[in-house]
This record gives sequence, C-alpha cells and structure tokens, in this order.
Amino acid sequence: MIHQNLALVTGANGHLGNNLVRLLLNKGIPVRGSVRNLKNNSAFAELDCEMVQADIVDKSSLVLAMQGVKVVYAVGAAFKLWAKDPIKEIYEVNLQGTRNLIEAAAEAGVKRIVYVSSIAALNYKQLPAKEDNGQNPDRRDWYYNSKNDGEKLAFELAKQYDIELVAVLPSAMIGSTAFGDLSVSYQIIKLILTKEIPIETKISLNWVDVKDVAEGCYLAAIKGRSGERYILANEKCVSIKQTTEIAQELFPELQIKLPVQVPKLVLYLAAWLMEIGSKITGKAPLLTTKDIAMFSGLQQDFDISKAKSELGFNPKSPVQAVKEAMLYLRANHDSLIKV
Repeated sequence: MIHQNLALVTGANGHLGNNLVRLLLNKGIPVRGSVRNLKNNSAFAELDCEMVQADIVDKSSLVLAMQGVKVVYAVGAAFKLWAKDPIKEIYEVNLQGTRNLIEAAAEAGVKRIVYVSSIAALNYKQLPAKEDNGQNPDRRDWYYNSKNDGEKLAFELAKQYDIELVAVLPSAMIGSTAFGDLSVSYQIIKLILTKEIPIETKISLNWVDVKDVAEGCYLAAIKGRSGERYILANEKCVSIKQTTEIAQELFPELQIKLPVQVPKLVLYLAAWLMEIGSKITGKAPLLTTKDIAMFSGLQQDFDISKAKSELGFNPKSPVQAVKEAMLYLRANHDSLIKV
C-alpha cells in the first residue's frame, strides 16, 4: 500500500492510537497501523486499514513499517507510572524507542514526524505551564524522565537527520469510547465509580477528550511548525474530589461518597503500605509515596493559546469529557460498577 499521503500510526491499539487511526481514515487519509502483536488488532477488523507488526525496541521492524510513509505519528511508548524496574521497563524502553524511531524514519526516507510527548515534559514552576518554559526539572519519576529526555532526544536526532518533527504534549486522555484495555486515565475514572478512592489526596488531573487529542495530532501534522511543541490539554485541571462530585451528580443511585480528608502522614503511610503490597503482588499500587510528593496540590493548568492559534486546537471542556467517560464506563463496564 504505497500512497503519497500514507500515514503510519505506531502503537495503534493504544487509547490514542486507536482513536487517531479512525480520525485519519474519516479524513480520507490512508493509514498503516503498527502493533507489537498482530493478534491484538481485533479493534481494527471493520476498518480499511493496513496493520503491521512493529515494536519501538526493534528498529528493523520500524524501518519496514515506514516504507512509503509520508507522515509518522509516533504514539507507541511505554505508558505506565509504576513498574518493578522502572529504569529498565519504562525509561530505557522509551529512550531506545525514540532513538530507533527517528533512525528508522531517516533510513525509510520519512520526512515528517508528529512525536507524542506528554505534559510530563513541561515545567510547572510557573503556572499556567506553557511550551517555552523548557523541560520539567522534577526528576523523581522515571516515566516523567523518559518523556523529558525522549522529547529532547527526538528533537536532536530529527535535526541531525533533517526530518521535520513536531511534538504534541497531551494531558490525561479519556472520552466517550475506549478500545481494548482501559488506559491509566480511564482507570482513575473507574476507581471513582467503584468507590475505591476513599481518601482525599489533593491530586488534580487535566482531563481532555482523546478525540480532541487525535484531532490535535492531525492538525500538528498539517499545520505544526517543525521543532515546536504544542500542549494538547485543557486550560484548567480538575481535582479528584471535583471529579467525584461530577460522578455523584450523574449517578446518585451509586451513593458515591467524597474522599475523606486525612493528615498527610496518614496518606503517606497508606501509600507506603500499598507499595509494600505491590512488591509482593507485582501489581501497580493505587497510590505511591512519590505520587503524593509530586502531585498532591500540583495544579496542572496550561496556557494552550499556542495550540489554539497555530493549530486550531479547540478541546471540549474537561467536565464534559469526564461526564462522557463516566457514562461510557457505566454503560459498557457495568459489571465493574455495582449499585
């Protein structure tokens, strides 16, 4: 399938990748989607889309996937905030994946890349955070480090190989539909609906509709300036407590209670015990001491004027995005949400 407008979406069966493939097809753009395992492409069965096997840690697979491609949407990455060995499982995967991706693009003759970074790569010292305030100086989290260092490496290599690269930085993506496993952001909404966040953490998230982020990626491909970063988020964040209030209003029959205020020491103790449990089970803890240290009280507010004016990015409100995600989960994952 060779076409002058052929687009490759890596990580196509992820939350953003899935929505992006559909958006591009709706715009009449031929799409090739890459997944690590071709057995995991059932979500694309009804779509007129070529699926190929590729892994960001395997450069040769990326070179093959990029043959005849005009624009690469680099979506695939290790997106998890906890791992038994975070340096190996998150940081090294994302850094090597970025290097492989840009080098493969150079070998395959790709001229333009939309690189999906993250709001993790923004500097929160001055709020609202914006693109030109530089990278995030907080080095306590290996996922955050991987997004900061990965984005920096992507720009350096793109310049070296004379490839146009535009970075987009999405926030917590949810929406009215989920494909495959629930994303990290969706899991938080689910935990609220299943009444599993009993304690007030003072953590806020910047909710954004994944379909708006997919549109922002497309706009970055056609309008974004090479070498620039664009925040794909909402201006204001919403606390877990406020998100719980939205759930209360939507589903009074669930009788969801607001998280209870506890002393910070108790919060740290609860998180510490969860981390001990995770070392035994190998499953991610609900809360870590690092989460509290880094995110409790942090306002994820952004200046999105650059994405609005240069790309035409116009996201729906965070409250609307949350409501649609909750209604979707209630309708489609009802077995998880007992009245």
